[in-house]
Amino acid sequence: MARKPRIHYPGALYHVILRGNGRQDVFLDDKDRYRFYLFLQEGVERYGHRVLAFCLMTNHIHLAVQVGEVPLSRIMQNLTFRYTRWFNWHHKRSGHLFQGRYKSVLVDTDSYLLELGAYIHLNPVRASMVTAVEAYPWSSYGAYLGKELIPWLNTEQILSQFSTGLSTARRQFAEFVAGRSKDGHQEEFYGQGSMDSRVMGEDRFVEHVLEKTETIPIRKPGISEVLQVVMNIYDLQEDELAAPGQKRLPSEARSLAAWAVQELTDEPLTKLAIRLGRDPSSLSAAIRRFELRRNSELACEEKAMRVRQELQVTVFQA
Repeated sequence: MARKPRIHYPGALYHVILRGNGRQDVFLDDKDRYRFYLFLQEGVERYGHRVLAFCLMTNHIHLAVQVGEVPLSRIMQNLTFRYTRWFNWHHKRSGHLFQGRYKSVLVDTDSYLLELGAYIHLNPVRASMVTAVEAYPWSSYGAYLGKELIPWLNTEQILSQFSTGLSTARRQFAEFVAGRSKDGHQEEFYGQGSMDSRVMGEDRFVEHVLEKTETIPIRKPGISEVLQVVMNIYDLQEDELAAPGQKRLPSEARSLAAWAVQELTDEPLTKLAIRLGRDPSSLSAAIRRFELRRNSELACEEKAMRVRQELQVTVFQA
């Protein structure tokens, strides 16, 4: 069964969960955590979204992210790629760090913003890592209390729900979180129990979102669409792409096209090979080289992200 497309609209709030591949740890030392902070900051500056809360656990991460015009998928692809590259370089490792597709649930801001903030901060307490939420150093809770300065973190949106006075808002927020410290795992924050697993909120909110969702029939792109996007990226014509030889630019473009056909379409690689006048085995080798470059070159990963972005289905228009 095809996965449902993600829902996007400016101002949407998501509970995002990133898990380590095979439950492996995603932070091995404090340098990893501070580097993740840096990538979060650079993402906020680049894409214009807000991080409202976070908690860095040992083998997974919780984020509350409110997007602007840029979809969450692009934000997360950039974040996970950059951090994986750092992690593998820093610890002399290779391969995937995170478990497949990240989990995200669109949350009703009016009804569940405060609950989500408390839930994210209480993760270490539920995991018995600490007995008090303020004892855990790798979440945004300290910044909410004014004990830590994190310039890229937006605390105003949650604190303003309690009081216009900052000191009062911080005290009331701490009381709110403490009042939920005995709560256990809550499936609704993971999209369970809702009429649509992509959305958390009252039925009227879910219905509102789904009614406004203009769902284009889900289909995967064809080879012609992939080639057109790739040719636009490299400013090439198809005859240049299919020309004999191994000139650098057409060769790179063929590698990207082969990867995209294998990753994003239902078309066989042999069909692309015929169209480009290449042997299927050479395109398979090109894909392997491309995957290696994605792990070491940001520009290469950004081209892959652009292909995904330009071929994806638009799901929601506010």
